Formats: sequence, structure tokens, C-alpha cells
Amino acid sequence: MRYSFFFFAFWVLLFASCTEPESNSEKIDITEKTDFMLKLYKNIDGQLHYWETWNNDNKSAIIHWGIVGQKGQDKKIKSGLFSDLKKSVQKEIDEKIKEGFTEFDEGKIIFLDIEYIIDGFGTDSNLDKRHRLEERLNETLGWTGLGHVDGGSTGSGTMEVGCVVVDFEIAKKVIEEDLKDTEFGDYSRFIKLE
Repeated sequence: MRYSFFFFAFWVLLFASCTEPESNSEKIDITEKTDFMLKLYKNIDGQLHYWETWNNDNKSAIIHWGIVGQKGQDKKIKSGLFSDLKKSVQKEIDEKIKEGFTEFDEGKIIFLDIEYIIDGFGTDSNLDKRHRLEERLNETLGWTGLGHVDGGSTGSGTMEVGCVVVDFEIAKKVIEEDLKDTEFGDYSRFIKLE
């Protein structure tokens, strides 16, 4: 009987020592992925900050950070003879999560449409313009931590480009500034879809 108690206690202690304690921070692991892109956010002193990373290839990755709506800073991480790229990036991710950065709450994402007036269902020229605008906005929204383009549509007298953003007002201001005095400055309105 005494031995069975010690045997039971031994297994309980062994099991308890092998399990990880629950944590309030979410574990994000990119080490098993071939390609990765991760965006994290944190509100600091009333301003939303972003931190993101993606791989260029198997030998390098970009880390980009700043205040939402601003271009921020970036650095390139390379794999080396004695360093593993994914483990190096994972270490940076783990540090940001410890600092309180998290993935953006999908329930708070905002859809922003930019609308243009066109004739009827539009022309090939309208479609080409929309595709150029989508590329430009993807760059603008991405490098300012605001979001990305989600597609577009053309027809029934309008052409729209849809964007997924984390802050409508900041995105609108950044886009207005970026499109001013360009071929894309003739939009009719911004539409907020929640």
C-alpha cells in the first residue's frame, strides 16, 4: 500500500512537471511554416502600434514596425552558417508577445471602399486603373500597418476598391494623402463598411 502511494505520487509529479502552465499570451509558431506573414498590434499611450514580419525566401525575412498610419522602420534578418532564420524570427515574435502585442481582433476589422464614378460597366482602361490602384494601395496600407486590399469591383456606374483596415479614419487620411495629385485622385467617396 505504501509503495502504491509513492508510485502514484511519482506519476502525478512527473506528469505535472511535464505539462506547460497555461499562459495569458497566445503562442504563435512560424517554425514549421514554409512561408509566413504575421502582423501584431498593441495600443501604447493611446496610439496603435504595429509589428509585422514575413519571409522573402528561405534565407531572409523582413521585420517592420511603427505607429499605425506611419511608414515605420524595418530590418532584414538573414540566415547564416550558425543561425536558423525561422528560429531567429520566432525569438523576435515571442519577445513581442511578451511585450503585449497580439494579432488584431477580427471582430474589429473595418472594410473601407474607395469609389469612382464610371460609365456603365466600365472599360478596359477602368479595369487597368483599378488594378494599378489595388497594387498602390496594398503597398501604402501594408507599409503603414493599416491593412491590405481585399479586391475590387466594376459595374453599374461605379468602380470600387475594397480594403481591410484596422482604423478607418487613419486609413482614409493616409490614402487621401497618397492619392492626391495622382491619376487616382478623382475618387468620388470613401465608404465605411463594418
